[in-house]
Amino acid sequence: MAITMAVWKFIFRRRPLRIATLMFCVVSTTVAAMDRGQFNNVPPAIREWFENMRSPKGISCCSYADGHRTGYDIRQGQYWVPIEGEWYRVPPEAVIKTENPVGEAIVWYLPNGDPTGSELYRIICFVPLGDV
Repeated sequence: MAITMAVWKFIFRRRPLRIATLMFCVVSTTVAAMDRGQFNNVPPAIREWFENMRSPKGISCCSYADGHRTGYDIRQGQYWVPIEGEWYRVPPEAVIKTENPVGEAIVWYLPNGDPTGSELYRIICFVPLGDV
């Protein structure tokens, strides 16, 4: 508790430079944490493929660091992917119909942001294995 109070006192002293420095550290740590190292040593052509990936609606899938290798299932003509032990239906607008040079299915997802929703994640892009 004493450490927490000391941190709050430090933050709320009217020192804009300290607050800016603290915010920079928080943002820098968050950005670095997104690259989980799952695509280390990716050839430049593959890296470029990831960086230019967009959903059919034109939404950027983010980057290679945000993609997750995944297995998938097809149920009644729709793709389903496992995310942290739960199966999620891939929305048709998230399926990217292109050649997949990676050799594994890739899914990009974000926290849903709706605490009342039944699903914890929102799938923004999905590329199945091989040609679609």
